[in-house]
Amino acid sequence: MKPTEILGINTICTHTGKIVDNQFKGAISPLYMSTSYAFTDVEMKRYPRYFNTPNQKALAIKIAALEHAEDALIFGSGMAAVSTSLLAFLHKGDHIVLQQTLYGGTFNLVVEEFKKFGIEYSFTKDLKKASFEEKIKKNTKVIYIETPSNPLMTITDIRMVVALAKEKGIVTMIDNTFASPVNQNPIDLGIDIVIHSATKYMGGHSDILAGAVAASSEHIEKIWQLAKNFGGSLSDYTVWLLERSMKTMGIRVKAQNRNAKRLAKYLENHKDIAKVYYPGLKSHSDYALAKTQMKGFGGMLSFELREGLDAQLFQKHLQLIKSSMSLAGLESTILSPFLTSHALLGAEEREKQGIKDGLLRFSVGIEEKKDLIADLEQALLKLDK
Repeated sequence: MKPTEILGINTICTHTGKIVDNQFKGAISPLYMSTSYAFTDVEMKRYPRYFNTPNQKALAIKIAALEHAEDALIFGSGMAAVSTSLLAFLHKGDHIVLQQTLYGGTFNLVVEEFKKFGIEYSFTKDLKKASFEEKIKKNTKVIYIETPSNPLMTITDIRMVVALAKEKGIVTMIDNTFASPVNQNPIDLGIDIVIHSATKYMGGHSDILAGAVAASSEHIEKIWQLAKNFGGSLSDYTVWLLERSMKTMGIRVKAQNRNAKRLAKYLENHKDIAKVYYPGLKSHSDYALAKTQMKGFGGMLSFELREGLDAQLFQKHLQLIKSSMSLAGLESTILSPFLTSHALLGAEEREKQGIKDGLLRFSVGIEEKKDLIADLEQALLKLDK
């Protein structure tokens, strides 16, 4: 087989990291459910909490290949991946710079927990170079970004952040969940550590909770040393299900990309829509930047209804598109960030980030475009009556 760096995305998704069934010659990876392995006369002492069971190790190879990394780890959730990665590189007296617009869970982790560990933190006021530069201190050890951001789809200049960090010997981390490896490979742009909520596009079927980290072998070793003590590993059955789901990730995400771009254009031209946030629209403030670092614009968008229309009532009128707390499944879903993903931020912080109470986050699925448009149209017509 060709080296993974020259294989296509769908080939990596399908074949890389699979376990060959030498006993029965089955087409898929066998599932090893054992929680107890021999420790004498073996090459590796395997233990589920050590992230090294056969299924865990095999899936890590696939994720590393997809992100063009040397190694990877799979966690029990996206937040397990985020928290373990951050605390592996931050200690008492250290400082971290984080971009202003972040997933609510990550924001809450930092403001609620870091003081207990004696870790200092600063949020940028915007995504410009000067905002990052002015927050860097002598004790800054990590810069953490998320692009596209949740829920406003802002785009952070990855190359700019990498250049700033390398100049000062700072480790860079990115939440690459919204883009997925199909649309963006931050390691190619110089990022040190890539984090995913694998619950989202990697899982893709709204039935798996998982997280993932991809990086150099050196950085993964450092994260693993903490991870094995925190105990955030994933059961092998779920690992096996995640591998199955990832086989179709390339096909799914590309279909979601196409639908999201078409629906963003439809919404942008609708009289009842005040604003659409999607990096694939030329009207998006970061469109030019997104084109330089993304291969596709993703399946996520957000929009605001025109003044006077009730966003909550609109969601209730939808028939095909379902209200949901999560995102990135095959099915299209919608939510209000101020009631769900960003409820922990509080009204003042949401306003600072530009997250209005009427904002709706739309995770576009793989349904037919005409059916999704018809559903949006009928819900908007009901609001006008």
